[in-house]
Amino acid sequence: MKKIIVGISGGSGSIYAVSLLKALKELNIETHLVVTTMGEYVTKHECGMDLEDLKKLATYYHDNKNFAAPIASGSFKVDGMVVVPCSMKTLASIANGISDNLLTRACDVTIKDGRKLLIVPRETPLSAIHLENMLKLSRLGVTVFPPAPGFYNHPETIEDMVLNLTGRMLDLLGIDNNLINRWKGM
Repeated sequence: MKKIIVGISGGSGSIYAVSLLKALKELNIETHLVVTTMGEYVTKHECGMDLEDLKKLATYYHDNKNFAAPIASGSFKVDGMVVVPCSMKTLASIANGISDNLLTRACDVTIKDGRKLLIVPRETPLSAIHLENMLKLSRLGVTVFPPAPGFYNHPETIEDMVLNLTGRMLDLLGIDNNLINRWKGM
């Protein structure tokens, strides 16, 4: 069974995290959830979901202050990690190796062990600092996945756009899914 860590930080876009957790649960993939304080706040504000609601979507929940959690160690094998949404503070911490909470420590472990890390940054416009941090992570093998929806598939609802992006995240994690209205050519 695949194991995926899902980190939720304080950037806008919690709808993507909720969608990803629901898809992973439906696909029977083991998830390890860690949420920052602002991630919890933004999810409540944007999605009307509190931490208890998020915990129900995950297989396991780990408190962001718990450095003794299994996901803090490279000896705990996982297939990948997604930080969705990824605030610019969290992105800067990851890019500079600042493991000051469990989420950033799990990212550090994921990078050092050469595992798949996908960050979904949610900020606009981007400053040179943001771009440099993303470039630094990209050069380390991290996938930078801004949630920029495509329109070639003619989405009719916000849910259509969110599901398409969720499917792309799953693709990048090597997880088969049917959430994407895939391009078939002209």
